[in-house]
Amino acid sequence: MFIVLGFYKFKKLKYLKKNKLILQKLFIDNNIRGTLIISKEGLNGTISGKSKKISLINKKIKNLFGVMNFDSENLSKSKFQPFHRPKIKIKKEVVPMGLNISPKIKKKNHIPPNKWNQLITNKNTLILDVRKPFEYEVGSFKKAVNPNVNHFREFPKYLNKLNKQKPIAMFCTGGIRCEKASVYLNQKGFKNVFQLKGGILNYLNKIKKKNSLWNGECFVFDNRVSVKHGLITGSYFVCSGCRTPGSSVDKKSKKYEEGVSCPRCYDTLTNTQKTRFRMRQKQINLAKQVGKKHKFQKEF
Repeated sequence: MFIVLGFYKFKKLKYLKKNKLILQKLFIDNNIRGTLIISKEGLNGTISGKSKKISLINKKIKNLFGVMNFDSENLSKSKFQPFHRPKIKIKKEVVPMGLNISPKIKKKNHIPPNKWNQLITNKNTLILDVRKPFEYEVGSFKKAVNPNVNHFREFPKYLNKLNKQKPIAMFCTGGIRCEKASVYLNQKGFKNVFQLKGGILNYLNKIKKKNSLWNGECFVFDNRVSVKHGLITGSYFVCSGCRTPGSSVDKKSKKYEEGVSCPRCYDTLTNTQKTRFRMRQKQINLAKQVGKKHKFQKEF
């Protein structure tokens, strides 16, 4: 069993290149995989490994950057290692929006899962899903609105059109995208902006399915693809043809072919592409037969 740790922290960081090298060695020595983004404004990561190793790395990261507690921290389990390799990246921002968050900003707008339902059932509340459209299609809250924005840097254009007087309840996977968006709105004069504490993952982990207002599953950026209530691995797959998530219903379609296409991309792929993808899948299947991972197997 593998432990998956998701976290973020807005804090002024220094010595990024030096700390990247330290972290790379720590990840390799402890067989930790996943992605960690570090920047001058903070850090954001989702990593996986065995329980004792994750606990160790959690403490090491906090000590290295002088962090007492992360702004958000989610733990879940996976029967398999959901990442292929460790990746540590230095970025200008942990979430690209053209806006740096000051760690001094007070976060009083976080709504815990046990109070979230009350907020979003208020008929005057705008329920805003700030994730990408393909994430929204996998699952979302009832009556949630998705801005249909593929690049988060373009998100302010949508936010500027919103009613400043209307209560806004925002949510995303782990909370970090909402953190950026809520700061932006506060700077623009919005007073009634709230966000789901710990994001969807925290909600699905804390709220029982019978009391939940969540529909579908939650897309995650690793090889689990999606998770359900209790953060158990979901039923979605990633199409090798278009790199978008597909459901069990898609697999029943005549336009679905493992490693090649799904109903969304079948008619857009050329015969040359399909032939190439079939050859790739054949190589992957042959590698699996001898217990190896083929180089063409990709992580989402």
